[in-house]
Amino acid sequence: MGVVVLGACAAWSLVTAAAGDGRPEGVLLAVLAVAAGYAAGRIGGALLPVAAPCAGALAGLGLTVTVPHLVPGPQITAPPGHAGATTAVLALSAGAACCAAWAASARTVRFALRLPAAGIAVIAAVLGSVPGCFAAAAVLLCSLAVGRVRRRGPGVAVLAVAATGVTGLTWAVAGDAVPKGFAASLEGRLTPHRVDLWRDALGMVRHHAGLGVGPGRFGELSTTAVRSPASGGRPHSAPLQLAAEQGAVGVVLLAAVFGWLLYALWRSPRATPVVLTAGAALTAVAAVAAVGNALSFTAVSVGTGLLAGLATARPLADDAARHPARTRRTRPRRDRSPRR
Repeated sequence: MGVVVLGACAAWSLVTAAAGDGRPEGVLLAVLAVAAGYAAGRIGGALLPVAAPCAGALAGLGLTVTVPHLVPGPQITAPPGHAGATTAVLALSAGAACCAAWAASARTVRFALRLPAAGIAVIAAVLGSVPGCFAAAAVLLCSLAVGRVRRRGPGVAVLAVAATGVTGLTWAVAGDAVPKGFAASLEGRLTPHRVDLWRDALGMVRHHAGLGVGPGRFGELSTTAVRSPASGGRPHSAPLQLAAEQGAVGVVLLAAVFGWLLYALWRSPRATPVVLTAGAALTAVAAVAAVGNALSFTAVSVGTGLLAGLATARPLADDAARHPARTRRTRPRRDRSPRR
């Protein structure tokens, strides 16, 4: 299912690019990053179910602290919106640390592995990333809350509803479909400039609902983006960007990718706390991507696939315990036929 969904995303970006003279490189790179991260997560989660998430959490934290704007190269090449990317990476790092804690069997080890998750929230506050601190703390609290949950289906459904609600609120703000007082409060937090970018994207959707204007062409056609080059030519909302540049099918494919991740978590052989913890972190990333530019950063796409792969991998130790006969070495039988 994942291969089909990701392949459809790549193919549709090429179709819309050919129809609208767009540039599909960004979408193709994001698809490749998610696939590579997911494959690495499945391998690491199968071999090292505790150590691999720990390494991922430390790598995400180190990337946030040491690498400016979460991308290599000169600063001028960094896409604007690194605050959202920082928030997303911190949420993924906290989720990986909590998944490692739930994968451990000893209580003392679990408690020790939760300390890095709390430390991530503290470091985010020290770095001045208030959204990152809130996201890491929210993932940690959700991980603690799902400790006694036995049925993962309702939890996965709640996560899907939460992500859908944030996306719907973004569209409602862009379409002036919320009360004026509430809209003014949101514009004060999100800045009027970002809301104007959303409105430009929604206007493109109304005129090009089928194929969109083409990947990478939002910055050329948006009057708000032209007046403010600091926006990086993006509406700072993944659903609205795909809707404007790739039409309604692009939004459906983005929803299909998130739905595939949740479905993979629901069918995961891992314990329910591990699954719901990873789902909470991925939902936090989806919420940040709905109101920010997080998915424009390769580190976020790789981290998303990596955490999903870690939470859906079947540890080899568990497989050996369930099927001991497969792990036994078969000895060659001696030839007992009578010698002539």
